[in-house]
Amino acid sequence: MNWDQIKGEWKQFSGKLKEQWGELTDDEVAQIDGDREQLEGALQAKYGKSKEEVREEVNRWLDAA
Repeated sequence: MNWDQIKGEWKQFSGKLKEQWGELTDDEVAQIDGDREQLEGALQAKYGKSKEEVREEVNRWLDAA
């Protein structure tokens, strides 16, 4: 799956996103609105991980989606 598909179907994927990263609030998910950079920034802030760690996690999530 690629990010364009995720962005185009954001509402459907937002549930899966919250399953993966349960600390994200509904408001944060709505604000991200399919923007990968915003997602990665929110994950960095919530989980205290590096940019590289977050990018790898998002890539693994995309591969599994």
